[in-house]
Amino acid sequence: MTWRTSRLWLPNAKATRGLGRILGRSLSAGTVILLVGDLGSGKTTLVQGLGEGLGIVATIDSPTFTLINEYLDGRLPLYHVDLYRLQTPEAASLYLEAYWEGVDFPLGIMAIEWAERLPYPPDKPLQISLKYGTEAGRQVILTASNQEQADLLEGLRVDEILANEI
Repeated sequence: MTWRTSRLWLPNAKATRGLGRILGRSLSAGTVILLVGDLGSGKTTLVQGLGEGLGIVATIDSPTFTLINEYLDGRLPLYHVDLYRLQTPEAASLYLEAYWEGVDFPLGIMAIEWAERLPYPPDKPLQISLKYGTEAGRQVILTASNQEQADLLEGLRVDEILANEI
């Protein structure tokens, strides 16, 4: 069930990182973010900001070859997954539900790049689609699937995001 969809136009990578920073300060444990977008659309940049918002000091890189990077030193753990190199059946073998169910790993924020390759989505994810526009930068579409996410999206404003640029 979709609770709310917000569309933002962000002018550059700094603004994309700023959006991630705001999300990292606001999202609660157990949130799964499904990231969709072409190569170079800003998925990893958004996750880098997410890590900053969580207070993670380690460098956040795309886990294209390691598949899953775990960052445990922030306000909440961050689990960063990249399914780019995998097909759907291979992605199933990762048993990602162990992260989002909090059974084998402490609940945190899970960000999954190339989420369209997931064989089974989690309940109530926050979906973020990033797409290059023409002159306006990149279009970001955020789709909330629960009330907490919807409340967060309701308050998002581009001027606040731009104020969070470093």
